Amino acid sequence: MTAIVENLILDLVEWIGRRERTYHETMEAWRTSCPRLPVWEDAAERGLVETAFANGRVMVRTTSEGLAFLREKRPHAYDDLKRGSAL
Repeated sequence: MTAIVENLILDLVEWIGRRERTYHETMEAWRTSCPRLPVWEDAAERGLVETAFANGRVMVRTTSEGLAFLREKRPHAYDDLKRGSAL
């Protein structure tokens, strides 16, 4: 995986980690047709983010694997999320 995609995946995990997002909101912000930047697809395939049905909507949230990935690669961002009670 390229460093660019890796960093974008970390951005996505951190962005979703701040609060649950709707699937629509996530796709508006992160969908791309560029096959070289499969950020959403890679994050989902790796189990770093997941979708769930809640209150009549499809929501996207960071998984425990995603949080562990964020903690490993960006401990300051993980700590910020933890302090903000997002976890």
